[in-house]
Amino acid sequence: MAHTKSGLLGIFYQILFGINSCLLRIKMLLKRIWYQYISPKADINVMNPIKLISNSNSIDSIDSIDSMEELVELLITPEELEPSSIEEVVKLPPFFEKMKECERLCETTYSEIDHSIQNALVLRRLQQMTNTLMLNPLWKERIEQSGLSKAPRNFEEWQQLPITDKETIRNFFMGERPGMVVPLNYGGFEIVASGGTSGDLPVETVFSLQEFDDTYKIAGKFMGQYVLPNFLTGNDPKWAINTYADYQMWSSGTMVGGVFQKIPNVNYIGAGPVRKEVYQHMMSYKGPKAIVGMSQTIGLLGDFGIGLSEEARKSFRAAFYCSGVLPHRKQLELKEFYPNLEILSYFSATQAEAIAMQLKPESYLAIVPGLFLIEVVDNEGRWVAEGEEGELVFTRLHVHKAPLIRYKLGDRVVRRPNLDGPGLKTQQFEFVGRSGDTLHLTDTQFSAPRAYAALCHQLKAANVCQLEALAHEFQFFNNRKESILYLIASVDDVFTLTSRMKNMLGEQGIRRLFMESLARSLSIFNEGEANSYYLEKTGYRFEIKFVNRWSEEIYRTDLGKVPLIRDVF
Repeated sequence: MAHTKSGLLGIFYQILFGINSCLLRIKMLLKRIWYQYISPKADINVMNPIKLISNSNSIDSIDSIDSMEELVELLITPEELEPSSIEEVVKLPPFFEKMKECERLCETTYSEIDHSIQNALVLRRLQQMTNTLMLNPLWKERIEQSGLSKAPRNFEEWQQLPITDKETIRNFFMGERPGMVVPLNYGGFEIVASGGTSGDLPVETVFSLQEFDDTYKIAGKFMGQYVLPNFLTGNDPKWAINTYADYQMWSSGTMVGGVFQKIPNVNYIGAGPVRKEVYQHMMSYKGPKAIVGMSQTIGLLGDFGIGLSEEARKSFRAAFYCSGVLPHRKQLELKEFYPNLEILSYFSATQAEAIAMQLKPESYLAIVPGLFLIEVVDNEGRWVAEGEEGELVFTRLHVHKAPLIRYKLGDRVVRRPNLDGPGLKTQQFEFVGRSGDTLHLTDTQFSAPRAYAALCHQLKAANVCQLEALAHEFQFFNNRKESILYLIASVDDVFTLTSRMKNMLGEQGIRRLFMESLARSLSIFNEGEANSYYLEKTGYRFEIKFVNRWSEEIYRTDLGKVPLIRDVF
């Protein structure tokens, strides 16, 4: 009897919830009719189409809305939430338009809207994205395997969805590209390649050009509003200089340049990799300058600046480094040479043109609101607590035609407190390092498993030894302080192997063998990036070192595990 009463009560609440939901929709419809056709704010004799919001409403402010649910249903309507065909997906209004409408209703810029409203709109967008993905059989199967049969109702359910790694992207977006919702024959796409060093596989990502234009505007506005005003001051012309370049299907020059081109009230220079003469010519332009580039490029600007006038040196105000590590010593040298310079991190990736950036040198990385959903997750794909370290996962919010959710970049970060004071309201994180087995030499990344396999092959070909059969343990030791990369292998007969290798190869032969192996570890998209000449210029020494079993020269974790790579900065 008790179970019968409980069941009836459950049915009663479901009916009550359904009635309430219907009443809410009726109320919203009546409000739309009122504000668009009856209210004095709309001229009933001469209808002004500018006042009517396409596919939405013309409610004047958030004060006219009673709940968060009502707000997000006004911004992304029930009809838009669940497209039923490719044609409907193609016709969906851009998410950028929804952000601008949210700004209008809240009467403030999107980046300063309360976190609760931002989160509600982002969740609504994720639900729309999930419904879009369900139109694709591969994505539908992948989503249903997580236990969800429809769009997640909240962020807790969202965390059930599987993490997307590079292998998944490779299977979904390369070859026949079976993971795309809108086929390539519709046009308007861009293919961007990534070297695949963290996953040991090269991958391609598909983007919509129209949505790229929107994201460039959002990130450019963010930089112009919250970052560059701290550095580009005064009444002289202001300059944003991009030293990235597109290279073998990498689109760093286009993507980072797209953001910098959209910074309001700033002049743009797409410089690409510059020589000293070109750099000094640009620096002669009157006005404060900000320069973005790889760590290695930024590090060279001290040498490139020798001979500049004092005025030119003082005009360099902000340097943004995007990849690799800019050593502390190099930063001090640059700041000594350029007295007004501040050096900041600009966090981007091949799949993401502007994830986050430092607002000030001492600050954490601040996420660009409305561009991505950024998650810091544990091994189960669940959000870590503030102050904890996890894997960086992101979802592009501006992608109707080729959605990609919960993508793992291969970076370890620490989740930091949100910015929640007056003005900017956004998430923050602190970069820890790469999570993949990747060797970093200046700004180039090498696959450690591939490099080891190549070294073993080369040693065998030279009749030195069959290292795979002889090594108990092995580890790459990247001493970045002294620019030495070791392969350390523990073997039974250290003296015999060491003597044989030195006698047969010599010091220069070992170095050449090591460099050839590193070059072989690169993918097809960047194998031309690092040849022997490039590796020579890094200033690195390359050594193979045999040690006794259980040697302390091989680093072990507290659990006794041997990481493939040990980095010392």
